[in-house]
Amino acid sequence: MTLDAAPAGLAGKKCLITGANGGIGMSTADHFRALGAEILATDIGDSYAGGDCASYRSYDLLDRKQLESCVKWIEEQSPDVLFNNAAIFDMGSILDADLEQYDRLFDLNVRAFYANMKAAAVAMVGAGKAGSIINLASQAGHRGEALVAHYCATKAAVISYTQSAALALAPHGIRVNAISPGVIDTPMWVTVDRLFAKFEGKEIGQKKLEVGEAVPLGRMGSPCDVARVAVFLASEQSAYMTAQTISVDGGNVLR
Repeated sequence: MTLDAAPAGLAGKKCLITGANGGIGMSTADHFRALGAEILATDIGDSYAGGDCASYRSYDLLDRKQLESCVKWIEEQSPDVLFNNAAIFDMGSILDADLEQYDRLFDLNVRAFYANMKAAAVAMVGAGKAGSIINLASQAGHRGEALVAHYCATKAAVISYTQSAALALAPHGIRVNAISPGVIDTPMWVTVDRLFAKFEGKEIGQKKLEVGEAVPLGRMGSPCDVARVAVFLASEQSAYMTAQTISVDGGNVLR
């Protein structure tokens, strides 16, 4: 019997990561690099906080002109893999979340996300590359939450756009999938925990402890848990997968 094992490595692949200075972004870059990929990174900071990368650009994706510059850069780089990860979080119920919060979350989590995905797709089609686009959704995109109205809606949009883009790009051999993390122990959880403390009257650190204990696997996830799935979606191991959203949440969302 001959085993037709697809390569799991990323040698020779240009992998572009947005939100590269976040916990998930840096971990994914580390995993991609360890498998031979060339890393292209962007975030809002002046410099890249991770390991070696071939190119780092600082863009504030909430600024329309900087977003245009980022789009041009992505098209120029013509990546083989896009890890479309940049996003922000905020809280508020329908009674609390105003249109200013709506604009800010949708401008980054949906508008900029879409623009960057489109830029990578245009570059891949133009270069004739059978690339992979990996969008970062969230367990919040699968269900509404009383205190997270706008954020949940943005991540539901990510899942929907992933499906539409995958169907449109399938004739070009480009795969588009999403990862839906649950509660992941990243620096962003300092902000999330403080917001829950404000809205639910909890002690600092209490919400983080509670959500970890509530996960069926008994713990919060780590950035590595997400990065390993990103490696799978970037490599030929997932060559027959597109339009899918993979939950990495320890069993939090059953669907």
